[in-house]
Amino acid sequence: MTEAIEREAMEYDVVIVGAGPAGLSAAIRLKQLDADLSVVVLEKGSEVGAHILSGAVLDPVGLDALIPDWKERGAPLDVPVASDSFYVLGEEGRVRVPNLAMPPLMSNHGNYVVSMGNVCRWMAEQAEALGVEIFPGMSCSALVWDGDRVKGVVAGEFGLNPDGTPGLGYEPGMELHGKYVMLGEGVRGSLSKQVIARHDLDADSEAQKYGLGMKELWEIDPEKHRPGKVVHTMGWPLGKNAGGGSFIYHLDNNQVYVGFVVHLNYRNPYVNPYLSFQQFKHHPMVAELLEGGKRVAYGARAISEGGWQSLPRTAFPGGVLLGCAAGMVNVPRIKGNHNAMLSGKAAAEAAHQAIAEGRSGDVLEAYDAEVRKGPIGKDLKRVRNVKPLWSNYGLTASLTVGGASMWMNNLVGWSPFTSKHRKSDAEATEPAEKHKPIDYPKPDGKLSFDRLTNVAFSFTNHEESQPSHLKLKDPEVPVAVDLKVYAGPSSRYCPAGVYEFVGEGEDAKFVINFQNCVHCKTCDIKDPAQNIVWTVPQGGDGPNYPNM
Repeated sequence: MTEAIEREAMEYDVVIVGAGPAGLSAAIRLKQLDADLSVVVLEKGSEVGAHILSGAVLDPVGLDALIPDWKERGAPLDVPVASDSFYVLGEEGRVRVPNLAMPPLMSNHGNYVVSMGNVCRWMAEQAEALGVEIFPGMSCSALVWDGDRVKGVVAGEFGLNPDGTPGLGYEPGMELHGKYVMLGEGVRGSLSKQVIARHDLDADSEAQKYGLGMKELWEIDPEKHRPGKVVHTMGWPLGKNAGGGSFIYHLDNNQVYVGFVVHLNYRNPYVNPYLSFQQFKHHPMVAELLEGGKRVAYGARAISEGGWQSLPRTAFPGGVLLGCAAGMVNVPRIKGNHNAMLSGKAAAEAAHQAIAEGRSGDVLEAYDAEVRKGPIGKDLKRVRNVKPLWSNYGLTASLTVGGASMWMNNLVGWSPFTSKHRKSDAEATEPAEKHKPIDYPKPDGKLSFDRLTNVAFSFTNHEESQPSHLKLKDPEVPVAVDLKVYAGPSSRYCPAGVYEFVGEGEDAKFVINFQNCVHCKTCDIKDPAQNIVWTVPQGGDGPNYPNM
């Protein structure tokens, strides 16, 4: 449908998809290097930061490299980490892991508790002051190809009917062409998926692994608030059902981020990551902190966790993959924003050099080399064994053997082995007959909440007359496979209640409530049959995260 429509085209030197830390870093660096370059950033959120969801404790190394005087420029890094603690939880108790036992790279000294949404809003101001054009509310729905080269993107298509045909007031959008196109869509981006598949960019890497991160913003009793306090936990309530852990970050204004990450390689289809998160808040340590407070916001997003082993080639004819579009999260540190910024800076430098030499549309090999051999590759490589050991052998092996590997990297600069990832997260899901249902406590409405109530606090909104952006390759598969073989895990792994099965037996029907979607993309990752495809809705739709 969209490929047959004739559109007006605009020409730029560089087109950037996504106003996250990676895309904005690329835009800023390009204009720092050459003020005459034409650079455009396209953002699907209603505003810059609306779709940004991250922990976040920010390592400022990326910002230091990009904008050394960020403090003087008023960057919203106002809460330095004051204390750092790690716990392994039981149902009632906890055991603290001594800080001295943790490899130095795990220390958060010198880092900041931030809202990455607000950091991106500030970065957008810096970019616009340099002359970067930023267009929010502009979903990039398709790539423009010139042979095997990515020539540009289609952005700003509005007014399609539910069946995909143009409706009244239809706007076809525009083609934005660039000498280079940079994809900073974040985890499991729809355009990035197409490029990776077409150019087989992951042929030499292992299957990407993912986690589902869920987060709430709370206002708590001022007497309990400790600005800069950072807490991470592992263990309860996940146990042997899944890997993962939590974070609790105290920012300013009596606010606290409470987050929970579930690794998506779990086998039992009855696992409900969202209810595990809600259960976690009833641990005595967490409940005591939150009692008397109020939840302000909620959100969820997938996290790329494959690290070094899963890193695809990051350059292709006409463009590059930035940040989480390629997977640059340091899993044990729960940090990827610094690498996203460094990737944007490196991509800008490679593109600037190519354009200065009169090149366009080729493969920026210099960028891929910098990603692998520079600080990003070094950061990922030294922690490469933690996630696969956790996935394959459990938490204890990850803490002991993975920890020893990190210590060796710290002390002598190398580790003698590289553990491998196995199945994709979708393939890891086992038939329901091999497992028993899990009895989760019912949310109490005070510390824990049902999904639909919490989704309201993501302030998500989708125009209901548009086509669903959640596509099924085969409409028969959800009932025939997802429900009958796997007991309908889509109704549990989605943290927004998008998917449900109505009726029983032969009358069962699969319902997609796409209006609830918070764009986490878990369905695209975890669906056992890989039958659900996440695509972008029309621009501006989706969550509207405040201070997240």
